[in-house]
Amino acid sequence: MPRVPIKRLKPKQPARNRPYLLKVSMLADRVRPNEFPFSFPAIAHGLPLEFNHSVTFFVGENGTGKSTLLEAIAQKCGFNPAGGNRNHVYTRHETESPLASSLRLSWRKKVTRGFFLRAESFFNFSTYVDNLAKEDPNALAPYGGRSLHQQSHGESFLALFQNKFRYREAIYLLDEPEAALSPSRQLAFLRILHEIDSRGEGQFIVATHSPILLAYPRATILFFDTHGISKVAYKDTEHFQLTKRFLNNPDLYLRHLLAEEDQQGSLPLTERKSR
Repeated sequence: MPRVPIKRLKPKQPARNRPYLLKVSMLADRVRPNEFPFSFPAIAHGLPLEFNHSVTFFVGENGTGKSTLLEAIAQKCGFNPAGGNRNHVYTRHETESPLASSLRLSWRKKVTRGFFLRAESFFNFSTYVDNLAKEDPNALAPYGGRSLHQQSHGESFLALFQNKFRYREAIYLLDEPEAALSPSRQLAFLRILHEIDSRGEGQFIVATHSPILLAYPRATILFFDTHGISKVAYKDTEHFQLTKRFLNNPDLYLRHLLAEEDQQGSLPLTERKSR
């Protein structure tokens, strides 16, 4: 009897490393090349964008398009672009933003649950939840049972992460979650992220400047700059390198940054050196 060759199957990727959203691409006929926000180099030259892990960080200087792209993805997911999910309608956006309307999302498995966090508009979201609670006290249950306004900024963020991020399958889009978190609470957030990721129950896309959050070992880090978007290792990020150099020798940095004006006036240090 002839032997039948054994077909070796590739091992399945662990659930925690399988994102729901696989790719973000652009519809060429809807792009307006020289108009905002298509003028961001990272957006103009960085798409399509593929997600290979369930945790992805966007990093880069302010003004490189990280938050703009994250907001457009959130709007394309059906979330309130001011922050929240599909059911939060405290602000209305009748039409998609030009960037959101130009995006195409490709899914391994389409999920509709999740949350979009915008640190800069979280106050308005908290007010919205408090107004809901005036008619329905249960409205506070997903946030620890307490008004978000009656907690510190950091406490309210953690209350959201600990109580709201409990969907079985969801995508979480977070814009600078570290804005309200002390270093110890950033570590607490990493623990929450790790628990969800380990269960394979959520995908995270996070725009951040925090070297603490970026240290999460199962993440892909995407760097936004004037050349587009590229993958970068944690220890190659400016966030890690600058923080490490500063902590290793803060006096050196402070001597330059806080030096008294010399006889040349208040010229920046770099300009003084060039003269």
